[in-house]
Amino acid sequence: MTLSEQPTPAAFARPVLVRDGVYEHLRRAVLDGEIAPGGRIGEVELGERLGVSRTPIREAIMRLTQDGLLVAEANKGVRVRTVTAQEARDTYTVREELDGLAAALAAAAHSPADAATLRAALDAVNASQSQDYRQQTRLDLQFHRAITVAAHNATLSDLARDLEQRVALIKHQTRTYNAHPDTAAQHAAILRAVLDRDAGAAREAARLHVRTFGTLVMQELGAGA
Repeated sequence: MTLSEQPTPAAFARPVLVRDGVYEHLRRAVLDGEIAPGGRIGEVELGERLGVSRTPIREAIMRLTQDGLLVAEANKGVRVRTVTAQEARDTYTVREELDGLAAALAAAAHSPADAATLRAALDAVNASQSQDYRQQTRLDLQFHRAITVAAHNATLSDLARDLEQRVALIKHQTRTYNAHPDTAAQHAAILRAVLDRDAGAAREAARLHVRTFGTLVMQELGAGA
């Protein structure tokens, strides 16, 4: 699926540094699933759409390739990277530990403002339309990001940003069940434990949630649990 075949993305606002704006715009298009894994990135087409020259487009593509979101292939051009079954397995193994740590730290460190943000983020997930997979994915990742923010640990935030990119690619590649019956209950259990400042319960609830969906992802990729 090419960029032109995707739903109309958000309007592009020209920033002071065009190269940074193009990078953030294209990065968000990938993470939000506007360009699906395997989708082609056309320099000319993108430049015309954003109203910029090819130079910032190329710079953005280079940065996103270094980030692991894009891949340049001989005779195929630049595409959004697809994820192998082994990489997905590795990602969810790490995510289980990192999300568990984030939830435990958030339980101990969250502020009243964090608590309000977490409640609002989960309300948004629960109110999302089940048929809008892209919206569900964006809101789901936003909820988990809010937990990491509530942990107030800069190193964890840096690691989680890279992991979130990998998870987003996997979710858009497999389209794995944001509306699974266990999702709402597991999210609620994580939030409840965090707000109760029960670090142990928060850690285990987060780890269970990741294990549940890691298993589904591996089944979708045909690699078993």
